[in-house]
Amino acid sequence: MISFIYFILFIIFLYKWYFNATSKARKRLPPSPAKLPVIGNLFQLGLRPHRSLKELSERYGPLMMLHLGSVPALIVSSADAVREIVKNQDLIFSSRPKLSVMHRIVYGSKDIAFARYGDHWRQVRSIGVLQLLSNKRVQSYRHIREEETSLMIEKIRNSSSSSMSEVNLSNLLVSLTNGIISRVVLGRKYDGGEESENFELMLKEIGELLVTFNPGDYVPWLNWINRVSGFDARLEKVAKSFDEFLTRVVEEHRSRKQGNTDRDGSSDEVDFVDILLEIQRENSSSYPIETDTIKALIFDMFGAGTDTTYTALEWTMAELLRHPKIMEKLQNEVRSVAGSKLEVTEEDLEKNKMPYLKAVIKESLRLHPPFPLLLPRELTQDTTLMGYEVAAGTRVMINAWAIGRDPILWENPEEFHPERFLDSEIDFKGFNFEFIPFGVGRRGCPGITFAIGVDELALAKLMHKFNFATQKDLDMTEAPGHSVHVKFPLLVNPIPHLASN
Repeated sequence: MISFIYFILFIIFLYKWYFNATSKARKRLPPSPAKLPVIGNLFQLGLRPHRSLKELSERYGPLMMLHLGSVPALIVSSADAVREIVKNQDLIFSSRPKLSVMHRIVYGSKDIAFARYGDHWRQVRSIGVLQLLSNKRVQSYRHIREEETSLMIEKIRNSSSSSMSEVNLSNLLVSLTNGIISRVVLGRKYDGGEESENFELMLKEIGELLVTFNPGDYVPWLNWINRVSGFDARLEKVAKSFDEFLTRVVEEHRSRKQGNTDRDGSSDEVDFVDILLEIQRENSSSYPIETDTIKALIFDMFGAGTDTTYTALEWTMAELLRHPKIMEKLQNEVRSVAGSKLEVTEEDLEKNKMPYLKAVIKESLRLHPPFPLLLPRELTQDTTLMGYEVAAGTRVMINAWAIGRDPILWENPEEFHPERFLDSEIDFKGFNFEFIPFGVGRRGCPGITFAIGVDELALAKLMHKFNFATQKDLDMTEAPGHSVHVKFPLLVNPIPHLASN
C-alpha cells in the first residue's frame, strides 16, 4: 500500500514537472536567477537594491525576472526597454502595486504617486500638473525660493566665524527644502517649537517605516508578523497623527477663507491648500474631490518635494567637495555672471547664462538619482516586451541608477564629469531614456520644474558666496532607503568669498 502511494506521488511529480517544462518551453520568459522557497529572490536584494540588481542584471540581462516572495517582479536595466515601454506600451505599464505603508498613509492611495491607473489618478494628476506645478505657478513662488535660499546663506555666514568653523550642510539643505515646501504648500513654515518638532518626527517615522522590511507585502500569509513585531501599531499611530495634523491644516485654511481666524504666522499668499480647496468648491457637483484626496496630495508635495530636492542638492555638493577643480570652475562661472551683484537671483539662471551649473546638476542626477529604483509599476495585462512574455500583475521596477551608469550609453560612467552635458541635448524631462532621474512616461514626476528651480538657485548662491573645504576625506557611502541619501552628514568649512559679501 505504501509503495502504491509513493508511486502515485511520483506520477504526480512527473506530471507537474512535464507540464511546467512544456509551459515554459512554449513561453519565452525573462531570465531569472535561482530562488528559494517562500522568499524567492528577496535574499538577493540587500540593503541597497539598486546596486544588487545592477550586479544581477550584468549576469542575467537588462530584462530580468525576480520572485520577491510571491510577487513576480520584472527588473528593467536598459534604456531600450524603457523606450519600448514608454513609446509603445506605457498605458498597460502605468498602474501601481498596493504598498501597505503608503496605502495607509495616503488614504487608500488617493494621491498622485501611488494611485492605481484610472479615472481618479487622471484627475489628481491633472490637478498636480495644471494647477499646482505648472510653470506659471512655479514662477509665482520665485520670491519664496529667493528668500529661503538667502536665509540659508545667512545661517552659514553666521555659523562660519573662522576658517576652522564646521557647518552641517546636510541639515541646512533639509531646512531649506522644508521651509520652501512648507510656505508653498501650507502658507507657513513649521520652524521651531513643539508643532515643528512633532511634524519632523512624523516625517522621520514614515521614512523609517518605508525602509522597514514588510513581509506581508511579499508573502501575504506572513502578515501576522507585522502585528507581532509592532509594525502595524507603529503604522497606525503615525498615520493617525499625520491625519490629525493634515485635518488641522485643511480646517485652518477653510476658517481663514471665511475670515474666522488669524493667519497665525501665515502669509496672505495663495498656497497649495487654498488652491485645492477652491478646486473642491468648484468641482462639488461635476467630479467631487474628497477632503482625504486633498490631504493625500498635500502629503505628496512634502514626501516627493522635500526628499528629491534635498537629496539632489546634497549629492551635488558632495561631488563638488570631492572634485575641487570642478567646484572652482563652477564658482568662476557663477561669480562671472553675478558680477558685482550682492545676490544671485533667478534672472541670472535664465537663458542658459550658467550652462556649467546646469551640467553639474545633471551629472549629479545621473550618478545619484534621488530614487535609484523608480517607484514600482504594475502591469495590467499580459504583454510581450523585447521578445519576452510578461504576465499581468507583474511588478515592474526600473533601475534608473543602473541605466545612468551603463557603459554602453556613457563614456567612463563612474566618473563625475559635468562636461559631458555641455553642448548636449540630453535632459531629464523624460524624453532621453538613458537619463531618467525623475521617472518617465505617464508616471514621471510632475514636479521637475519645481525641484530644479530650488536646486539651481541654492547651488548658485552657495557657489557665489563661499569657498568650501572639508577637514577629512568625504565618505560617499549611501544610506539605505527608497530615496538614497549620503549616509553621513556633509560637514564643511565655508569660507566667505569677500567679493560677494
